[in-house]
Amino acid sequence: MATEKTFTVTGTATNADGTVKVRFANDLVARIKILNKNNCTNINLMELPKAMTKLEALQHLQTLGITIGDAGFAVANKLAEKSKVAKKGEIKVKATRVASAKAPATADIPA
Repeated sequence: MATEKTFTVTGTATNADGTVKVRFANDLVARIKILNKNNCTNINLMELPKAMTKLEALQHLQTLGITIGDAGFAVANKLAEKSKVAKKGEIKVKATRVASAKAPATADIPA
């Protein structure tokens, strides 16, 4: 089973067309350069305290208070999407009935 990719940088940025997206990266400076080159604005990226999956990083952004405005909306939507994907991997087990185990019949044999 493949391990999930982890990231050390996350945040939000506004595309040239005005849409706000959540961004993930491992190199803060390189990611900012790419976003600037693509005419993104309102770039708000931060280093994470440790390497995290996308789901963990989104949860971290919410604990930091990124919950208002377009950035908060983008984080909440991406978190809902990632949570839904994570739940697909879960397996639910339902027990219907357990048959009682009976002890084998033993005969009393006089000694």
